[in-house]
Amino acid sequence: MSEREVLELLRENARYSTADIARMTDLDESEVAAAIDDLEAAGVVQGYQAVVDWDELEEERVRAEVELNVRLDRETGYDDIAERLARFPEVTALRLVSGDYDFDMEVEGDSIREVSQFISEKVAPVPEITQTVTHYVMTSYKENGIEFGDGEEDDRLSFSP
Repeated sequence: MSEREVLELLRENARYSTADIARMTDLDESEVAAAIDDLEAAGVVQGYQAVVDWDELEEERVRAEVELNVRLDRETGYDDIAERLARFPEVTALRLVSGDYDFDMEVEGDSIREVSQFISEKVAPVPEITQTVTHYVMTSYKENGIEFGDGEEDDRLSFSP
């Protein structure tokens, strides 16, 4: 049995039943249930979430990608900073990355003001953080492997030389 196969199907659609997955993998339903239980118990599967296209709702939801640069000292490492930042409910994702900055942090709030205040009042004052650069998400075209929109709209102007 391939746990990888079961994981890929769960990532594709976490609402698949064990019977659905069994049909798609030629496994017994009990084998699929046991594999999922094992993956959850081992911490491989951390949870199940809906992928939301916030642009389809009438209420505003603001999301931002924030680049963070940090300065480490003898007592404080990346894990310490990450642990502190991850506790904030506004932080929806936090990753240590390579490149021009140290952390990539995703933040959500009900308004630009709320997100800006969170970053300036809660994140920027963390002593190890030396710089923040905030990028507000204007439109999402794809999240967690799922494309948004019908792909039919093309609002670019036509150009002919």
